[in-house]
Amino acid sequence: MNNPKEITRVLFENFQPQAIYLFYAIGYVAIAVFIYGVYVQLRKYRRGKSDGSWNDLLHRFIDMAKTMVSHRTLVRRDKSAGRAHGLIFFGFVLLFIGTSTITLEYDILRPLFGVQFWYGNFYLLFSLVLDLAGIGLIVGLIYMMYRRKWLNLPKLDYKRVDRQVGDPDFDRNQYRREDWAFLWSFILIGVTGFVLEATRLVWLSGRPEVWDYRIWSPVGALLAQLMQLIGLTAEGASNLRVGLWWFHGLLSLTFIACIPYTKIKHIFTAATSLMFKDPLAGKRLPRVPDEQKTAGYKTITDLTWKNLLHLDACTKCGRCQEACPANAVGAPLSPRDVILSLREFANHALSAKEIPKEAELDIHGKDIGQVFMETLWSCRTCLACVEICPVAVEHVPIIVQMRRNLVEAGEMEPLLEKTLQTIHKTGNSFGESKRKRAAWAKELPFEIKDARKEPVDVLWFVGDYASFDPRNQKVTQSFARLMHHAGVNFGLLFEAELNAGNDVRRVGEEGLYELLASSNIGTIQSCDFKSIVTTDPHSFNTIRNEYPDFGGKFEIEHYTTKVKQLIESGQIKLKKKLDYRVTFHDPCHLGRYNKGYDAPRDVLKLLGCELVEMARNRDNSFCCGAGGGRIWIPDPVGIEKPSANRMKEAGQIEGLQVFVVSCPKDLTMFEDALKTSGFEGKFIVRELIELIDECIEYEAWEGLPQAV
Repeated sequence: MNNPKEITRVLFENFQPQAIYLFYAIGYVAIAVFIYGVYVQLRKYRRGKSDGSWNDLLHRFIDMAKTMVSHRTLVRRDKSAGRAHGLIFFGFVLLFIGTSTITLEYDILRPLFGVQFWYGNFYLLFSLVLDLAGIGLIVGLIYMMYRRKWLNLPKLDYKRVDRQVGDPDFDRNQYRREDWAFLWSFILIGVTGFVLEATRLVWLSGRPEVWDYRIWSPVGALLAQLMQLIGLTAEGASNLRVGLWWFHGLLSLTFIACIPYTKIKHIFTAATSLMFKDPLAGKRLPRVPDEQKTAGYKTITDLTWKNLLHLDACTKCGRCQEACPANAVGAPLSPRDVILSLREFANHALSAKEIPKEAELDIHGKDIGQVFMETLWSCRTCLACVEICPVAVEHVPIIVQMRRNLVEAGEMEPLLEKTLQTIHKTGNSFGESKRKRAAWAKELPFEIKDARKEPVDVLWFVGDYASFDPRNQKVTQSFARLMHHAGVNFGLLFEAELNAGNDVRRVGEEGLYELLASSNIGTIQSCDFKSIVTTDPHSFNTIRNEYPDFGGKFEIEHYTTKVKQLIESGQIKLKKKLDYRVTFHDPCHLGRYNKGYDAPRDVLKLLGCELVEMARNRDNSFCCGAGGGRIWIPDPVGIEKPSANRMKEAGQIEGLQVFVVSCPKDLTMFEDALKTSGFEGKFIVRELIELIDECIEYEAWEGLPQAV
């Protein structure tokens, strides 16, 4: 029987001491290069501004670990790539642990303390696990090569949508070369590791403690027997082993040394980005610090250290670009390109020993690394990019911060500037007198309470479009009838209600937003009520997620949640069922922003409708194009509107009768798109409130004024 301590891996047998010393010297150099690269990266991050994301680190770490182990962000909407990455990730982790274990025993525990554990059953199991890990790594890498070379996925094309052919950074070939260098070097490390294992087995085939246990290295054993079949002798394997050993070792050490300088660093930056992610990124935008002289981001040093980390975490996977509605309709915006431009700028300006002068740090403009004004204004702030990013890059907050600087400099569409001035003057985007905000209520056969003057259970924050747009006013009146029919004690703010500011803030006009928010908060706090309801998802988001930062923490519901409760409790009695074949469009600010996916669908089922989902639904819903202030900015001639693109998607549903929305801006955008996209007469656009209204038979007594 073999001595268990003889059943182990041979490392440096037959190597001259000088060769071993040389290998260790090269290894120390590689580690030194790695450490210096890490230092340069950390120095770069320290040159960014502070960020308050250091709270609850243990919880953040646990959540990050769960995300990485489950690969939940990577398998979404691209299962094949996610699973292949899982093979690469777990294969790499196990091989890294294996190599570290060898180093721990061979270089530290054995020479210093005489501790030895890398033999016998532990070694055999260790060898089997690493073989399986290595084959998983190689399989994953081969699929990634196939995917990149033969699938021709548009999201893996790095050509920039905001540049022209001939521009120096249009094609970004350097990224393509880096990707292939990464894949080839990684797969060569894996393949040469197996071949090296096989040559070792052939070389030591005469030793029972090696050859008799070769099954525990199944891949190496198979290759070894193939080598013997083609005539490789033990002596030949010994000679081949030396060259392979040096090639494999030097390639591995070079790989380690290059980590901080290349794509490989995403191994660390992606994990850290996930750990420091903001669960309310984009839903709650940051305030401008009191000590900050100018609003937003003008120079690369205005970004926070976490922003700079996010730039490095980007793996160029293109999922954000694929999900972006602006990109889908040909606008000059790719969220990935914005991030990569800023990363290139940061690497050039902040990785140097000395930071360039401020004039050379401006991230706005037309030069390499700068971001075009047209690119920033193309964003709908729909959060599709943030929601799908597997490494938690926060594109929208960065874009809005850059917009803030543009707004402060007056670099915006004249119509947008005029709208902002109108909101500042009148408190609404329609330029109407404040006294007309509740004029729609005069046509109702009952009075609505003034929540400023008497207590109510529910305070209804109506919003601009629901208050002033003639088409939406009809929906608003219907909702008022529903609330009255259900016996809900509700009231309005009347002329004291101002634009909630959600889109004003996402345009980048932070000063005006704070003015609107402070005024609304003061008015709401002066009222006696239990909860707020709104039919406007944009108002819902900012009141729910952003007003608390200004001292206004309120319980608020979107109307779909409220109506569902009223139907289920019997307060709203449905007298008939609808048999419509419908599809539902998830509003960005109700869906992606606030996860309000189920209530609208539950209400449609209660109404008896047959719901057929569009391909892009729930968290992958397609933006109507109105968000981020784009409803106030004219679209360029010749470019398809996102709303028209959505109509085409709905038009593919056979027998569709009603395209259902639950947002005033959606109603406006999609009714216009229906007229221009060739589907008018094939189906109609309706607010969910209107469908509910169809199912109710109002009694004569409900025409009387609401009881006090």
